[in-house]
Amino acid sequence: MTFDAHDLDVFLLVGSAVTLLAILAVRVSSRAGLPSLILYLLMGVALGSSGLGIEFSDAALAHAIGFGALVVILAEGGLTTDWREIRPSMPLGLALATIGMAVSVTVVAVGVHYLLGLPWQIAVLLGAATSATDAAAVFSVLRVVPLPRRITGVLEAESGLNDAPTVVLVVLVSAGGALEHGVLAMGLEILYELVVGLGIGLAVGWLGAWTMRRAALPSSGLYPLAVVCLTVLAYGLGALAHASGFAAVYVAALVLGNADLPHRAATRSFVEGVAWLAQIGLFIMLGLLLTPERLTWHTIGIALVAGFVLTAVARPLSVAVSSLVQRAPWRDQAFLSWAGLRGAVPIVFATIPLAAGVPGATQLFDIVFVLVVAFTLLTGPTLPWVARRLGLVDGQELRDLEVEAAPLERVAADLLQVRIADESHLHGVEVGELRLPVGASISLVVRDESVLVPEPTTALRRGDDLIIVTPRGLRESTEERLRLVSRHGRLARWGRRT
Repeated sequence: MTFDAHDLDVFLLVGSAVTLLAILAVRVSSRAGLPSLILYLLMGVALGSSGLGIEFSDAALAHAIGFGALVVILAEGGLTTDWREIRPSMPLGLALATIGMAVSVTVVAVGVHYLLGLPWQIAVLLGAATSATDAAAVFSVLRVVPLPRRITGVLEAESGLNDAPTVVLVVLVSAGGALEHGVLAMGLEILYELVVGLGIGLAVGWLGAWTMRRAALPSSGLYPLAVVCLTVLAYGLGALAHASGFAAVYVAALVLGNADLPHRAATRSFVEGVAWLAQIGLFIMLGLLLTPERLTWHTIGIALVAGFVLTAVARPLSVAVSSLVQRAPWRDQAFLSWAGLRGAVPIVFATIPLAAGVPGATQLFDIVFVLVVAFTLLTGPTLPWVARRLGLVDGQELRDLEVEAAPLERVAADLLQVRIADESHLHGVEVGELRLPVGASISLVVRDESVLVPEPTTALRRGDDLIIVTPRGLRESTEERLRLVSRHGRLARWGRRT
């Protein structure tokens, strides 16, 4: 089959139209309180053989594309995660990604084997594929709910780290390696892949940050591209070493995202856009792979029972066991138990046994697809309500300041552009009351399309853009001071001038 210029024209026309519809679907899903993945999956089903007639049944290609999309999504997760916020929650997040995953896989596998009579291999694959959470699915319905950072930190850490052990387990079970070599050998294999993958990610992230701090690139647009390429390089090196490329890409992105690099906000915007494109393509492709005519009441029944075991038993138990590593209040545990949205990751993992030709893999894919859609529709819209009922909504927990940085190489300084959010307590604070570190100063205030040269008595307003010049060595303390005032007002740590 050849692909000529006419085919390219049709592909670009359909692709751009579908992408625009998917972008508009983000607005619809946010208003409805649903993760956008549901709409994307349904768009894929509508475009497929049962809808507009687009045929797609290549499981191996879906597996490859799915992994490529997950690399980009994990890179975005790491690059946009603030290490200072997730560090206190890292022990619990790591425990959920490892110990909690093992508990979840065991409970689901045992449950569906004895309750539904599924073969052990399919039962373990179902438990493994559905054990990974998806931060994108969680935060798409929580953008307007200010949760405590101890909870968002756990969810971010778990979702960034649990893909690595899960994919190793799914691959081993699909290949029959787990049953052939035993549980101990499988555990050692997972440990090796995780440790080596984490090491590669740390090395690539540190060396990449060191190099980029010393490389004056001719265009600001090259910085985001270089950062994304470094994260993909980490994945490739991890795969080459037969280690976890997913662990490598997330850790490398986490290091780079928290390094003192120029144009961090531009990099964040770039990777968010690329990640959205990857998610849109991934979800629509997975929807194309489903044939609704294959779905039977038997398959739907298995999906609902397995989803109930996962949601009502396995997830709460995994949270409770993981909390032995780092204690968490019962309210936090209750919310974390309900916030285990799975997203597209389980469906991607279900393509692994499908591509490997595992007996029963087609039904497994259909079960996972139905489970993800049904229980996302159940838990997604109720997450804000659950957070409020548990008393976890914190009106003082504000989003981070939007900070863009550009280097001023001749004076070893940075030019920061700070946007004051509507909820920020910077509103009404005078410039002189900020008490920025000595050497840092607000040069301009952009307000309502006009530019002000601020005086010490100039009061800041919501929606203002502040142009701040700070020596590079004071940049972190300057940003920290701004965040303190943004969260707590003019009296934040009164008298302390770092």
